[in-house]
Amino acid sequence: MTSHLTPDQPPRPIPTARDLRTMVTDHLQHRCLALLESAEGRRHDAFETGHWAAHSEAVRQHVREAFGDMPFGARGAPLNLQPVSSFDLGHCRVENVLFDSFRGWQVNGSVFVPPGDGPFPAVVIPVGHSGKQFENYQVPAQAFASLGFVAIAFDPPGQASEKQQGNDHFVDGVRTFLTGHSANRYFILDALRCIDYLETRADVDMSRGVGMTGVSGGGHTTLFSTLFDDRITCQGPSCCVNRMADHPVGDLYSPCPEAKWSGRIAAGVDELDVLLAGIPTPTLYMAGERDEVFRIEWSRVLAHEAATCFSQAGVADRFQFFEDVSGHAYTLAQVRQFTAWMNRWILGEADRVVPELDPADFPMMPYDQLKCHPAAEQNIFTLNRAIAQQQVASHAVHRTPEALRAAVTEVVGSPGLASAWEMSASFQVWSQTSREVLVTAEGLDMPATWLEPMPEYARDDGPVLVLIDDAGRRAALESWNAPARLSRMLERDTDLVFPTMLVPDLPGWGDTTPALVPYAMAGWGSMDRLTAYLSCTMGDGILAIRTRCAVAIIDHLIQARGIEPGRIVMIGRGLGGPVALMAGALCSHPLRAVATWSGLVSFLSLAEADEYDWPAAGFLPDVLAQFDLPDLVRGLDCPVAVLNPLDAMSRPLSAPAAEQALGGVGESVVIAASCDDADAVLRLQELIGHHIVPR
Repeated sequence: MTSHLTPDQPPRPIPTARDLRTMVTDHLQHRCLALLESAEGRRHDAFETGHWAAHSEAVRQHVREAFGDMPFGARGAPLNLQPVSSFDLGHCRVENVLFDSFRGWQVNGSVFVPPGDGPFPAVVIPVGHSGKQFENYQVPAQAFASLGFVAIAFDPPGQASEKQQGNDHFVDGVRTFLTGHSANRYFILDALRCIDYLETRADVDMSRGVGMTGVSGGGHTTLFSTLFDDRITCQGPSCCVNRMADHPVGDLYSPCPEAKWSGRIAAGVDELDVLLAGIPTPTLYMAGERDEVFRIEWSRVLAHEAATCFSQAGVADRFQFFEDVSGHAYTLAQVRQFTAWMNRWILGEADRVVPELDPADFPMMPYDQLKCHPAAEQNIFTLNRAIAQQQVASHAVHRTPEALRAAVTEVVGSPGLASAWEMSASFQVWSQTSREVLVTAEGLDMPATWLEPMPEYARDDGPVLVLIDDAGRRAALESWNAPARLSRMLERDTDLVFPTMLVPDLPGWGDTTPALVPYAMAGWGSMDRLTAYLSCTMGDGILAIRTRCAVAIIDHLIQARGIEPGRIVMIGRGLGGPVALMAGALCSHPLRAVATWSGLVSFLSLAEADEYDWPAAGFLPDVLAQFDLPDLVRGLDCPVAVLNPLDAMSRPLSAPAAEQALGGVGESVVIAASCDDADAVLRLQELIGHHIVPR
């Protein structure tokens, strides 16, 4: 029997033209690829038209600005040299020393000295994401010494090095996003200070500069160091160059954040651009044909392009490519190649024969014989924390809404308008009606739930709540979760205030949470890190994108739906709290109120705390130089509620701690520390009004 009944169907999600599971990842990847393609075109034009020097200087200038103050050479602080130990290997002597890079931040150098009195030429060997005790570093250092070069190898921060505390690349490196000072500065200055140290040694001949060479991350350190210091006479990066369009953007890989500083891709600083910005420094690029990280086909293509660019710059003889039969490694074959390169460019003896090298002549030293035990008091965490505190201390205690809007715009950018808005038919849910919404802004689709009081409960001037939850609208509304209670859909008292509610899934949250990609399965990978790092390299943090989308939604409500700004209450939960505050600052008209609910109390707390429990997306690039969340709490031109503010570990703050973190707030600010969800709902209802006030 066929039923002729037509049930009143609940609204279904509005179909989208794109897959919401891949939308955010695709959006970021496509934008990055477009920026890289544009940069590649600019590079080609610069070298083909003879304007390569200006292009290289632009790259150098961007790197200098991204790295911040790098005191070395004549500007360097005292080295505070501390000899640690010495060992005679016969073919060389190993001296372990400590000296300062940044003040109190020690380099743990192992210096491999040839037999004899010298003076000897020198080579600096930055270690990659590893430790100097491994074969890729101590064996080449011994070999260089056997060939007559003083060689110094030193650990990077973190990884398998002696410098662990406060130097985790992913935990502490991402903190540098907040200050806009790339974590790479802590790798590069160590290398530059090694040159300062070598200048103090009577057995080192610095008259013709030094060589620098390293594999993987050590190759990156070599390339960047060359941009800062003309004492580097020649460089030998190994197994470290690729097109960012291939890796990490094309393959959606999450490398360490020191390589993903704010605005790098927007400025057109691809790996090849860094190498070419070193012109006219003679460069030997080495690659392994079995390298599983930097694939040989990538290296071959880039080596050909680099050779072309060196030729166009009139220094064709200053670039050479060596393809080793190795994997991702620094071999004795590479030692011989770079020694010949240094003989040519440092010693001026291009015809000097480099003897064959036997691995048996260079036994591995026990790790204990290379340890220097650097002090742990200063590290990436502490040094970046000091920068963050200085930046926040420079903020005016009270700023006008216009000044705050300008500061937020500097970090977040200028929001646009929603380009599309679709709504389903309504469906009654007790005293409310529910609709599905699909709003599009910046090419990103955002599904949302629209709750509106039935006519008997509605008022023309009733509040409109825009609630943003980083857990997504389903988590916010399902099973009568606390945000759903704000709708009062189960109430029947017509004297109560029944709000309209819009609960969107901002890009990357809720229904738009990115699907897993293969490299996110690695221990250091995650979709949160991938989206945070990719967006940072564009100079457009994912939290900034979400904030602009939130403003686009509010502007649509005002301009297209005729809702007065004074009716709109912006509520943010979790990381939605910072979004709500920043969106409130960007809105061109004062809102009825802004509330942050179980949100981060300040970006500074992420830079100051020993540990934190917030996702990488919360580390908004470049923010602390312009503003912090307490600035917005104090300065918004509408009432603000700070409900259950959380510290860096996502723990509720006590009332005194919250008041201290937020500073001197005015009467329009309500702080409710350590309040539970039920209390938060009551306070929000007080904010929007419990009962209708008779006219």
